[in-house]
Amino acid sequence: MDPSTGNWDSYWYKHTLNPETEKKKTNSYSLKIDSVSDGGQYWCRAGRGKPVYYTQYSDALWVNVTVSPKAVVTVRPDERVFRGETVTLRCDIKWGGDTEWTYRWEIEGTNNRYKNTVSRTSTQELNISGVDLSHRGKYTCTGQIHTQSSQRSDAVTLTVSAEAQASVRVSPQPWLTEGESVTLICEVSGSSKGWTFSWFRDHDHLSDSSRGAGGSYTLSPAALQHTGVYTCRAERGRPAYYTHNSSSQTLWITGVSASVSLVINPSRSQHFSSDSLSLSCEDQSNSAGWTVRRYTDKDTQTCAKRTGSGCVMDSLSTSDTGVYWCESESGEKRHPRNITVHDGEVILESSVDPVIEGETLTLHCLHRSTNSPILSADFYKDGSLIQNQTTGEMNITTVSKSHEGFYYCKTERGQSFHSWISVRVSRSGQISVLKILSFLLAASPYLLATVVLLYKCYRARVSSAEDQSQYAVTEEETSI
Repeated sequence: MDPSTGNWDSYWYKHTLNPETEKKKTNSYSLKIDSVSDGGQYWCRAGRGKPVYYTQYSDALWVNVTVSPKAVVTVRPDERVFRGETVTLRCDIKWGGDTEWTYRWEIEGTNNRYKNTVSRTSTQELNISGVDLSHRGKYTCTGQIHTQSSQRSDAVTLTVSAEAQASVRVSPQPWLTEGESVTLICEVSGSSKGWTFSWFRDHDHLSDSSRGAGGSYTLSPAALQHTGVYTCRAERGRPAYYTHNSSSQTLWITGVSASVSLVINPSRSQHFSSDSLSLSCEDQSNSAGWTVRRYTDKDTQTCAKRTGSGCVMDSLSTSDTGVYWCESESGEKRHPRNITVHDGEVILESSVDPVIEGETLTLHCLHRSTNSPILSADFYKDGSLIQNQTTGEMNITTVSKSHEGFYYCKTERGQSFHSWISVRVSRSGQISVLKILSFLLAASPYLLATVVLLYKCYRARVSSAEDQSQYAVTEEETSI
């Protein structure tokens, strides 16, 4: 309003669900913008006298308030890195329009040298080559463009470890018969992002990298030539950073032989310490020279107390846990079996041999004092409860390949070790397929002869029909 026209008061309005009016003597109105809700439609009018005479409302003015964008910090290759790697921290601000931000990095270090130091840069990325322990700390960033500032990012904690170590493990077990499957897994302790892996057997680099994709190296089916000592190594980044080679993992793949078998008495894979155990090699071909050998956490050796081709252990100890097999004088290895010795009160009784598909799998939970099934027991597969039995016995009547896995039982008296149960295809199924193929191969000459005879008969009938047709035409012409 024109001040010369009188002493006017100003009335200010904001468009809300509950409109509020604020009276001010001056014609200016100031407010602090604290949130998006401070934005909206504002207008005013003037008034004077008593009773108050009001002017018309002014035109509305829109005040637009937007949230200041928040910066986000990302790290390559990972928030946990190793001394000597190259690390890149990037500050991103999602904001439309002009994006010429100036970036401000703040580092709260873990030592006095870097405590609360501030670095300014005009680029989004903060690169650290050859990172070391002094670079550990919390990193945040903010951005500024003209008078607009972003919100500070959440802190990203950069952890720097002395060195990276690869390790290798095997699933399900390192001892198997040719034709079975096994997987080696390579891992970097405490870190999983961005790694690629190389595999070595007997120190020779394995070129079939497709087997080792994603840190897993699978042999399916395993063959005799796959026997060896395996190690792995991981790398990431540019320039590449390499871990140390992993500790070694030995894989033993033995040949299939129906004539040689390892007989274990009592016939189970788990045994109590202090119990006795006898093992022997049975050769149906009556060839001599098979010896029981074993591999424990110490070394490979011939089974202790030998009796001919077998051995007897009068009092088992946990150090007898290992893999046992039959070995010939020429070094052939047959029929490997895992044996576990438990000094606890409970063991799982399961067959030492693979279960044939379609057959019944029976498991018992045994107690040391009675060496007989415990009446109430829980049975687990791969860590999950599958049955609760009051008989101490679990049966799977028709076994399939899906039943393979690690089994154990648990009672109020204790828990057994895990035993791997493998499932093999029925020999009858294999034989029936072979029989069909053999029949087809044997019958193929007769099938071929039958086809030839049928073709000749067909040609003869066609030829006879053509002759009769020709004879009919000749008779008609003669009569004419």
